[in-house]
Order: sequence, then structure tokens, then C-alpha cells
Amino acid sequence: MEPRLATSIFVSGLIRRAESEGGTGMVLAKGDETAGAILIILNEKGRKQRILERVLQPGGQYLWQDNIGQDIDNDAEISALLARRRSFDPDLWLIELDVASAERFAAEMNSAR
Repeated sequence: MEPRLATSIFVSGLIRRAESEGGTGMVLAKGDETAGAILIILNEKGRKQRILERVLQPGGQYLWQDNIGQDIDNDAEISALLARRRSFDPDLWLIELDVASAERFAAEMNSAR
């Protein structure tokens, strides 16, 4: 089994990457420093584009998956989703990133693993 990067360090790296590309990043809620799950609200120019969740695959690799079925234009629905998820998993990290090209950023997140 390969050693895994602590979640807090991984999150810091994601935020730095967004900022290095001229974007912004913010931790909305901290989870477990070592092994917390991560959910990202990915914005482009202030408009919500995608909600991604890092999911551990059977082979031990992580993959970013779209949180399908959510109306990302409805802030109240997103807030309810995030509150619901945090109530079930208090170790969950909630991150918001605003980048120039959300689709490209998301694709690169999966290719970098």
C-alpha cells in the first residue's frame, strides 16, 4: 500500500494551484487533517460550475467525481446538500475554488491524481 498525502496538505496544494493560475480558493469547512474526504465547489468567474468529490477507488487511487443530480445554480439547494453531507461526515472538507477554466481545472485534477 502506498503512503497517502495528508488531506490538509492536499487541500493546501489545491488552493495554491488555483491561486497560481490567478484564481482563488477557500476552505469552507475543515475536516479530518489526515484522512478526511474532500468535496469541492468549482466556480468559474463567480458562477458555480461543478461540485466534485474525491472518491477512493478499489485499486487505492483517488478519482474526482461529479456530484450528479444537484442544481448548482440554486444556492439554497447547495447549502442544504453541504449541510447534509457534513452532518453525516463531520470529517468532510468543503472547499470552494474559483478558476478561469473550471472544466480544464477539473480534467487536470483527475489526470494528475
